[in-house]
Amino acid sequence: MVGLVAQASPISLAVLVILLLFSVVAWAIIAVKLAAFRKVDRQTAQFIQVFRGAAKFSDVQSVCASLAASPLVGMFLAGYAELNAQLRHSPAAGSGSPGTAASRPTLKSLAAVDRALLRASSAEVNKLEKRVTFLATTASITPFIGLFGTVWGIMSAFTSIGAQGSTDLSVVAPGIAEALIATAAGLFAAIPAVYFYNHLTTRVKVYATEMDDFALEFLNISERNFT
Repeated sequence: MVGLVAQASPISLAVLVILLLFSVVAWAIIAVKLAAFRKVDRQTAQFIQVFRGAAKFSDVQSVCASLAASPLVGMFLAGYAELNAQLRHSPAAGSGSPGTAASRPTLKSLAAVDRALLRASSAEVNKLEKRVTFLATTASITPFIGLFGTVWGIMSAFTSIGAQGSTDLSVVAPGIAEALIATAAGLFAAIPAVYFYNHLTTRVKVYATEMDDFALEFLNISERNFT
């Protein structure tokens, strides 16, 4: 194999270098994303535990900085900011006439809180999907780059056969074998890219579902306490 690569034409070598670069970048993205998603899983579990056990939203906010990898933290901060913005402009407790019961702050629009959560959810999904699309590009383009290298190598092999005027296997086989290396390299880059692209996008969909559930839970708590 090493001997065939060493004897390859400049075009074939260029194709192999391009495929190697695609493969290296794809594997780097895979490693980084898998590590990041493990951190997301761990911190999301911790955040949910804190969120459901806290008596006040302010208690949850105090731990957000230490659990920033969780997409639920970004959603909570967006929803909490919108909640505070509305409550600051609501009638203040005790502002009524003397002898009347103090009014508690109320939300003006629960739909506005929902929109804030939705915007935050979209931003978090975009962060989770960052660079994953490169795997789809690698999976779709590298087989064609490898095929180009194979076609070019076979053309060169037949040109060499014509120049030597011999169809002996010892003359034909090395050129064909050299040409097929490009196809093998293309598949080597594409196959793991396809697998991990599907794996990572499936996990992003799971996170998106968790964010939808969290948004509903946040809205339910807000509705019970501030409307």
